[in-house]
Amino acid sequence: MSIAVETFGFFMSALGLLMLGVTLPNSYWRVSTVHGNVITTNTIFENLWYSCATDSMGVSNCWEFPSMLALSGYVQGCRALMITAILLGFLGLFLGMVGLRCTNVGNIDLSRKAKILAIAGALHILAGACGMVAISWYAINITTDFFNPLYVGTKYELGPALYLGWSASLLSILGGICLFSTCCCAAKEDPVTRTGLPYKASTVVVPKATSDETDISFGKYGKNAYV
Repeated sequence: MSIAVETFGFFMSALGLLMLGVTLPNSYWRVSTVHGNVITTNTIFENLWYSCATDSMGVSNCWEFPSMLALSGYVQGCRALMITAILLGFLGLFLGMVGLRCTNVGNIDLSRKAKILAIAGALHILAGACGMVAISWYAINITTDFFNPLYVGTKYELGPALYLGWSASLLSILGGICLFSTCCCAAKEDPVTRTGLPYKASTVVVPKATSDETDISFGKYGKNAYV
């Protein structure tokens, strides 16, 4: 049963990592809102790297942010957290491939595989946590500007990429928990290396009566005792 759980957790973590990789370059982290606008001539959508605008004819123009230092602090923080999440996920994916009991890499015994798999699970949990913090941090700034009546800039709504990122982070965390939990159920040592106590059959020595003893008993009682 534990083998099925760790295999399921591995594929769940791999899927979460793949979705995090798709979320990072996605263009629709936030989309300009039409709330309160009578006539909308263009739509603006942004992510962590560039901003795009689509006019009424459907033509899109994108431009990258000119300076990283000129960006808001939360955008720089979200960049660092997302990149960290993907790097941790790749490292956890590699260790997970080595630590799975259904794989044979380097003839590692089960006790070491359990430790490696626990480390892989912890890395996936950290990757999911970094992605969750980055997505939530970005979403909080969007909602804060949206509900602020004194904000005079362009107001945005949550883009589809944020929901994809939340799902990816949740998958990574759940997969990491599955991988980490299997280390408690793993064997303490490799059953192949276990040595049992040697079995020795007990031997009982039955003494044999000698001819001298029979002769002595025969001479003691005489012939009439046996009639």
